[in-house]
Amino acid sequence: MTALMFILGILIFVLGLLFSIAWHELGHFSTARMFGVRVPQFMVGFGPTIWSRRRGETEFGIKAVPLGGYIRMIGMFPPGDDGKIRKRSTSPFRGLIEDARAAAFEELRPGDDKRLFYTRKPWQRIIVMFAGPFQNLILAVVIFFGVLMGFGINTQTTTVATVSECVIAQSEEPRDCRAGDTPAPAAAAGLRPGDTIVAFDGEPIEEWSTLQKRIRETTGEAVITVEREGRTLDLRADLIENQVARTDGDGGYVEGEYVTAGFLGFSPASGIVKQDFTEAVTRMGDIMVGGVEALIDIPSEIPGLWDAALGNGEREQDSPMGVVGAARVGGEIFTLDIPASQQIATALFLVAGFNLSLFLFNMLPLLPLDGGHIAGAVWESIRRTYAKVTRRPDPGPFDVAQLMPVAYVVAGVFVCFTLLVLAADIVNPVRLTG
Repeated sequence: MTALMFILGILIFVLGLLFSIAWHELGHFSTARMFGVRVPQFMVGFGPTIWSRRRGETEFGIKAVPLGGYIRMIGMFPPGDDGKIRKRSTSPFRGLIEDARAAAFEELRPGDDKRLFYTRKPWQRIIVMFAGPFQNLILAVVIFFGVLMGFGINTQTTTVATVSECVIAQSEEPRDCRAGDTPAPAAAAGLRPGDTIVAFDGEPIEEWSTLQKRIRETTGEAVITVEREGRTLDLRADLIENQVARTDGDGGYVEGEYVTAGFLGFSPASGIVKQDFTEAVTRMGDIMVGGVEALIDIPSEIPGLWDAALGNGEREQDSPMGVVGAARVGGEIFTLDIPASQQIATALFLVAGFNLSLFLFNMLPLLPLDGGHIAGAVWESIRRTYAKVTRRPDPGPFDVAQLMPVAYVVAGVFVCFTLLVLAADIVNPVRLTG
């Protein structure tokens, strides 16, 4: 049964991946058509074609390797010196094997001279290239909000899980209480596991992060209002200073760092809590910031990935994952001993995270990524505007193909990094459980 659930999880992730790729390309396709660009091909995946159908002037299909997708637009680059029209794919991987000026004029049909991508205005080309990543951003936001507000997430609550018997500096944990240790304020006040703290010194409390902050700011007497078996009780506690773990501001802890602060002496219980709109917006903002930081930190992750793949290093839980690693995690999610609703929510979070990564990665202003084409269109707009203001001749379209030598270097780096992550995902994968 576990093996079947694991396979089911992988299949669900792969389907989510394929949908995300198609959704991305749909952004390019729909806006290209809106601006009159002819799109002869719309493909999900790479390699051999396993299914395709022609609808109107476009061939839609699925290829064997679900690691990306592309649409082909007529006249992606301006003509070369010989006046021929060249083809170009929106896919970074397919772009590696297509020469920037590979002859594609055979695909031109009567009237296509007015349907070439490079002849569209710069702002139109920016919209076409931005539309793909933007589709992924939309999908990520919708899924994140749906999970946060519809399913809820595992969150530390104000309910008491355990009560400490004595005061122990967190840098000394774990250890048992010893003779002479000071009794913990929570135990002395009569706090019990299962109590839900609803107010601190008369201030209503709903979130663990708020309660944690109030406790750490307080030394001396405080009134702890709890709900216990349907009754509301006021407990009087005498908080003291203790060495505790530094927090990240959201209720979590910073590993290995400690501060001196107020101490009550209990551990909060965790539970599935649905977020309201304001909380969901805040968490979504944190997720976005975390995604940007993770993208910036990728170079610093390479040594750890190298050790994990080719050495004896441990694979960090927040280590970058590729499609293979994410599919494995997707399978593992459905083997966890958690409610089915939370399995689905966690799997959706994984797909949403993949879409957010697609958006951020594709927005890098480097060819052959979408952001590189956007940067070229922006530069062209600046050049033409400057020429118009200074009454100079129109410089014409910016030839993005001139940047292809750099694009091949960038693509080579991406391929090497992808292979390193793939090796780490196979040899030393990220695991949700031990």
